[in-house]
Amino acid sequence: MFDDFLLRALCGGLGVAAVSGPFGVFMVWRRLAYFGDTLAHSALLGVALGFLLHLDLTLATVAVCQLLALLLFVLQRQRELAGDTLLGILAHGSLALGLVALAFLRDVRVDLMAYLFGDILAVSRGDLAWIFGGGLLAISVLAAIWRPLLALTVHEDLARVDGVATGLVQWLYTALLALVVAVMMKIVGIVLVTALLIIPAAAARRLARSPEAMAALASLIGCLAVGGGLFASLRWDTPAGPSIVVSAALLFVLTRALPRSLARG
Repeated sequence: MFDDFLLRALCGGLGVAAVSGPFGVFMVWRRLAYFGDTLAHSALLGVALGFLLHLDLTLATVAVCQLLALLLFVLQRQRELAGDTLLGILAHGSLALGLVALAFLRDVRVDLMAYLFGDILAVSRGDLAWIFGGGLLAISVLAAIWRPLLALTVHEDLARVDGVATGLVQWLYTALLALVVAVMMKIVGIVLVTALLIIPAAAARRLARSPEAMAALASLIGCLAVGGGLFASLRWDTPAGPSIVVSAALLFVLTRALPRSLARG
């Protein structure tokens, strides 16, 4: 029989992987890897503010990620600075601000490594509620905007001509991605969040024949990576979060090694 903490870790990891798959495919298609990193880096600022203001840490992280997502959405509409420059400023600025804020917490012991690289074995029932509650909300809204978002990804101008509210759809995706990043932080940590979003989606791209199939395969590959990473962590006493990402990377290499004719059936 599994110990209770292992069951919580497995359930939390599988929940995160299932949700991150569909979001990851749009990150791959729209080349938003650095965007995901920026949101992830802001999560540490949310943790610091949660400690300083005595708030629920996940709630504080979600709030900060949402504020940064809104700021990114607004700033990316200006023309003075390139998008990657803005992302770099906000990513490193929010991370540094979070580290500085944590330095003022002299009476609180903060396991910085757990926040940077995840602590899936410490997932609580409250964390599971956030993962499955937030994940269900994110997936439900993503399903509702799937077609407009897909049209926007293929060709923004044509989508606008077809009547797609491009600004609203972009903002909704940004806000949902910020929510997913915030709830993922407990599993793989701030540094590795984007890896779990990107790698399974990139692996699924070679195998899928349709966008919907790619999303489903990305979720499946993510779940396999979680299972493989947890097994490796328990078997060889390796860090759980990095082990999950290494497992995902190995699955990516495996899919790339398949002949293209075999990969797509």
